[in-house]
Amino acid sequence: MKTFEYTIKDELGIHARPAGMLAKEVKNYDSKVTITRKEDGKSADVSRLMAVMSLAVKCGQTVEVAVEGGNEDASLEGMKAFFEANL
Repeated sequence: MKTFEYTIKDELGIHARPAGMLAKEVKNYDSKVTITRKEDGKSADVSRLMAVMSLAVKCGQTVEVAVEGGNEDASLEGMKAFFEANL
């Protein structure tokens, strides 16, 4: 398993549009991707749109993204790029 931390920069946090884009993006990878809110440890499978939205991650909060199985290196780099570009 590989992980990275990211502080959300989108002023609206992870709301419906980027959560939907994130759930769609993760389908391009063989790995299971999980996002965890650092403040309280709540986590969700990124492929589940409503689970990601239920985390209610706000601007300025830090999340940990964990990539497990499949081609972890490529999945991790893809997720990092997605977060930088969209969140």
